[in-house]
Parts: sequence; C-alpha cells; structure tokens
Amino acid sequence: QVQLVESGGGLVQAGGSLRLSCAASGRTFSNYAMGWFRQAPGKEREFVAAISWNGGSTYSADSVKGRFTISRDNAKNTVYLQMNSLKPEDTAVYYCATTTRVGVRSKIWEYDYWGQGTQVTVSS
Repeated sequence: QVQLVESGGGLVQAGGSLRLSCAASGRTFSNYAMGWFRQAPGKEREFVAAISWNGGSTYSADSVKGRFTISRDNAKNTVYLQMNSLKPEDTAVYYCATTTRVGVRSKIWEYDYWGQGTQVTVSS
C-alpha cells in the first residue's frame, strides 16, 4: 500500500512563498516519477508540476513556470514544491501523486496513488 502525505500548506499573502512537502511510504520511492496537482473550489483538478524518478527531468504547467519548482530527495522519500510569487489564483488544495509510468506525466489518469491534499490560500 502506497501512502502519500502532503504538508506545508497554509495562508500566505500575495507575493509570498510556501514550500510543500510530500512524504512517501510503502514502496521504493526512488523508482517512480512524482507529480503535483491542485484543485480550486468549483474547478477541476489540474496539473502543476512533475519530476522523473531521479530528478533529472521536470515539467511544469505554464501557469506556474518561473514561480514554482519541483524537486525530490530520494534519501528522504520526499518530493517538494517550492512556490514563490504566489497569486490569489494559486489558492487550491494541492495534491501529490505517484505514477508507475516512465517519464514525467501531466495527466490525472496517468497517476496511480494520491495523497489527501494540503490547502494553500493566497490572500490579496
């Protein structure tokens, strides 16, 4: 059983920063790609960023490029999302997910396991 636990969410003013963490357990974390998604109230869940098994490849949504950075520490079984220059439209529940598919992935259906999410609220 794979378990993913997100942390680091909270309330921040526009222009501020947060770092989300996702701790994984239950299988060999370093073998698999990881991703971050988010879901705002009344909207569908959307892709944010993804990272390959060894961190060598990353991919981000256009809406967060230049502001958000995904990274991972396989020794700690943890993936991170550094979020800078936050905007009110970044307000959402943020989820991490893992996939058994090779390479970085951006589609919801490509991911096999999901965390419970962490709330990020950006005030204007």
